Amino acid sequence: MTTALITGATAGIGAAFARRLAADGHNLVLVARDTKRLQEQATELHDRHGVEAEVLTADLSLDEGIAAVETRLADRRDPVDLLVNNAGFGNKGRFLEVSMADELTMLKVHCEAVLRLTSAAAGAMRERGRGGVVNVASVAAFVPRGTYGASKAWVVQFTQGTARDLAGTGVRLMALCPGFVRTEFHARAGMGTDNIPGWMWLDADKLVAAALTDLARGKTVSVPDPRYKALMGLVKLAPRGVLGGMTSKTGRKYGPQ
Repeated sequence: MTTALITGATAGIGAAFARRLAADGHNLVLVARDTKRLQEQATELHDRHGVEAEVLTADLSLDEGIAAVETRLADRRDPVDLLVNNAGFGNKGRFLEVSMADELTMLKVHCEAVLRLTSAAAGAMRERGRGGVVNVASVAAFVPRGTYGASKAWVVQFTQGTARDLAGTGVRLMALCPGFVRTEFHARAGMGTDNIPGWMWLDADKLVAAALTDLARGKTVSVPDPRYKALMGLVKLAPRGVLGGMTSKTGRKYGPQ
């Protein structure tokens, strides 16, 4: 049986990855900050699907948290075959309304943790000649939208570049770029969602199913829904100045800073 390690595993997209991978027979390493929720999740997945579900409590905004996950990914005796870098969060407010400490924490989680964990996983995977990494980004990566969008754009560019560097090694890398997904993300950031149109919401389980299909097909960037694929096509055609004004207004109304 193969093993998948998922960060931000207790809720939202991370929990959906855990459910799907456990149902497919993969053992799991579940990573998050809340030990109690991790233990409850691990017990449920083990009892339901008969897989081994290891718990690793780690805060990826801290060096020691990242280091703990790096160590687990580098373990050659109990290898990880699939890494899902899903941990992330949003800040409510415009630039200069969010504290510099919160901005830097976002970059730590969205960029530094993704860099270090991808490196730890890919190094071990290349030695074995197989493995996969899914780095969860966002469609916000494709529009000018503050620190959140910039950090997710970094994830996309990093993943695409690394995928090219590791071509032919048996290690697959993919940036997953969802739109609005019904998770705890907005509530944790104190963002209202009442004004978001119903058609813009995605189901986390369907999103994960599409993402895993795209990974198996060798895609390096996945926008796993026809609605958002169409929107991103329009984004490419829109003038940058007009797009910047639209996304700034939309971001303050609907999404993270």
